[in-house]
Amino acid sequence: MKKLAPLTRRTTILFFALFPVVESADEINEFYPNERDSLLQLRDGVNSSVFNLHSHWTGPPCYKNQSKWAGISCSDGHVTELVLEGIVLTGSLPPTFLIHITYLTKISFRNNSLYGSVPNLTGLVYLESVFLSDNRFSGSIPFGYIELQKLTELELQGNDLEGSIPPFDQQTLIAFNVSFNKLEGPIPETPVLKRFSKSSYGNNANLCGGVLGIPCSIPPATPPTAPGEKKKNGLKTSSIALIAAAALVLLSIMSILLCYFRRSKRKKTQEDDKQGNNSTENVKKRTYWSESIEDPERALDLEFFDKDMSVFDMDDLLRASSEVLGKGKLSTTYRAVLESGSVVAVKRLKEMNSLSKKEFTHQMQLLGKLRHENLVEMISFYYSKEEKLIVYEYVPQGDLFKLLQENRGIGRLPLNWKARISIIKDVAKGLNFLHQSLPSHKVPHGNIRSKNVLIHQDPQNKNYHSKLTDYGFLPLLLYKESSRKLAVGKSPEFCQGKKLIRKADIYCFGILLLEVITGKVPGELFSPEKGTNIVDDDLSEWVRTVVNNDWSTDILDVEILAQKEGYNEMLKLTELALQCTDEVPEKRPKMSEVFN
Repeated sequence: MKKLAPLTRRTTILFFALFPVVESADEINEFYPNERDSLLQLRDGVNSSVFNLHSHWTGPPCYKNQSKWAGISCSDGHVTELVLEGIVLTGSLPPTFLIHITYLTKISFRNNSLYGSVPNLTGLVYLESVFLSDNRFSGSIPFGYIELQKLTELELQGNDLEGSIPPFDQQTLIAFNVSFNKLEGPIPETPVLKRFSKSSYGNNANLCGGVLGIPCSIPPATPPTAPGEKKKNGLKTSSIALIAAAALVLLSIMSILLCYFRRSKRKKTQEDDKQGNNSTENVKKRTYWSESIEDPERALDLEFFDKDMSVFDMDDLLRASSEVLGKGKLSTTYRAVLESGSVVAVKRLKEMNSLSKKEFTHQMQLLGKLRHENLVEMISFYYSKEEKLIVYEYVPQGDLFKLLQENRGIGRLPLNWKARISIIKDVAKGLNFLHQSLPSHKVPHGNIRSKNVLIHQDPQNKNYHSKLTDYGFLPLLLYKESSRKLAVGKSPEFCQGKKLIRKADIYCFGILLLEVITGKVPGELFSPEKGTNIVDDDLSEWVRTVVNNDWSTDILDVEILAQKEGYNEMLKLTELALQCTDEVPEKRPKMSEVFN
């Protein structure tokens, strides 16, 4: 029987949903022996004091696109993810054990005690995420890593790596960290590597380059001559200085001319748009985002909140490579990599087509002025009748929902109580700022949920920093059915048809607290009696019922149950969450009281 080409996980789900296949007994039992043998090399080459791979890695690694092997994910019978984090693995990785696991998309050995060389990843053309941080790997970073064309995340920090950094230039790369190693030499001047901050390279004593602000020494053009010896075919120091000065002047002139021509071209493009120039090229570019080319109210370009930041325009955005980060009920969010190497998040709004340009622009200008360390910064926006875009700063580490819910089970690195408290405090700071800064808004945020809490982790101290996004959209929704799709649509007062006030935000914040404490997804509570998930069940009602039965610890997420020293704090926070989710809005505390 001819095998189909391997599919991605999402494609596989869609394929079998549309075209169900009856499997034979042989097909069900089929797996790829080379992949299993490679994993057995790993199993036999490393040890763990807290997790026995020998007892868990038996039988076939993949069965019906699932795996009973801890840390292994499968698709189409192939191993696609290998995640063994924080289980005190010791030993060195077998040199070539990954060669036959060719469909891998993710590898993670974070927070272990592995030593020796980092793994050889040659030939893993589907690989997207490589997490090898906080081990004891030594040697150099393999030059072959720059051939991984789908690579999006590379974490090598906290090891003993030496040598130079290869010239990574994959446009897909959005997260990169080699700090706390023993690397040396100049950081390659590639557009991709220049986009990462100083913290991605810090604590490498002998690294230099513009990102670090450390100049790299330039070797002399000729070796020094002995006293009295004539220099042969050499340039005097003064000549070299003159040549360097001339080169700098020439470079400056070229930069000025380039800026002039780019501005002239941009101005001409805008004038052509005003005169109705709808060439085939322009139509093609505009229709990438919008079908409203003829809309007289549409913006000719992006409108920036900070005029000093207007370093790209709509044409740059249209040419950017992009991918979908997430689809919500009111918007779709994209990650866009501009040709300059900068990365931004673009939110494409839905259900707001009835808004006039004046209404939309007024709200954007109001929200765009807000600046706070716990708010995702708005950079610019675009308006047309059929298309409304908001450009935000890009926060690469995902959201709180993924941090709480993704890959639960053996091998996952749990989110500890200290980290959860830190995130909640950040959310409270950001929400309190919104409540103070938007006095005209009846509900300043309106959409507090874990997917709208974006997370950044400091690579040096590992602390989490969170930022709120999707704030201030409620006034833009003119119909109740659209408002129902926001988090406030689950509040008791909305369901009862009452007017929404600021206390609706407090209710949503309380539900978020309960999600952090219980680890349960709001609206998807599990019923042991029925053996099913109860959709649209009330998380606060369930917690209230359990708490009334003598403050049972049954409400606590299993991942934090072992941290007994935090029980009192957990229960106090639960009490606060229940106050915030009181059915009567007037009985809920103000955000300033919650924050304090």
